[in-house]
Amino acid sequence: MAALFSCEDPATWRRAYDSYWDVVEVKARGKKPGKLLSLDKWYQQELPALISSRPDRHVTQSELVKLMEWKLTRGKFRPRLQQLVASNSEDTVEKCSRKAFSLLPDVQAAIAELSSLKGIGPATASAVLAAGAPEQTAFMSDEAVECVPGLKPIQYTAKHYALYLDKMVEQSKKLNKVDAQQDWTPHRLELCLWAATTATPQQLLKDIDMKEKSSDSDQRPTKKLKTA
Repeated sequence: MAALFSCEDPATWRRAYDSYWDVVEVKARGKKPGKLLSLDKWYQQELPALISSRPDRHVTQSELVKLMEWKLTRGKFRPRLQQLVASNSEDTVEKCSRKAFSLLPDVQAAIAELSSLKGIGPATASAVLAAGAPEQTAFMSDEAVECVPGLKPIQYTAKHYALYLDKMVEQSKKLNKVDAQQDWTPHRLELCLWAATTATPQQLLKDIDMKEKSSDSDQRPTKKLKTA
């Protein structure tokens, strides 16, 4: 998928972006029924709205725990991290995340602040920031990082995240220069790269084709089967 990252055609990127929820639905079938899909909708839609509705952007302890659950369900499952995150107090999480968002646009300072919480490293810290500041940050998912030239092997460090984010910001600026909609953000690019990397082309196309056939059959009159 390095080819997608290097692509400067917004239409190609938009096709990947438009496939995101189809890919999530396909991937969710391999998880507990509905878990990935419901968590992803919460992270992509509900959490950003909650954070932006607050006078001072922050996340609560329960939101941080749920965010970690989303991250582990979407990627590699590490139960120990879930326990560590849950051990942070409500007051500590709110104060720390409030300060982190106030430090923006200094993303590295914000990452360092969030990383002081138990169980939180640069990748999870980036997920918190991406939910509340998608125009400035991007989640450090394995799938997206692996698509960016020069970033293999992945290192879960603040320095590696800085390299990743710089390239994501640069690419979003390039796309916005040639796309009339100018709605590209580092976070949106991560969604595109995750979708393009996660989808098995044959699996995704088959799934979409089945949806179309199902939709068509709902509109056609049902034919009676001949019995022997």
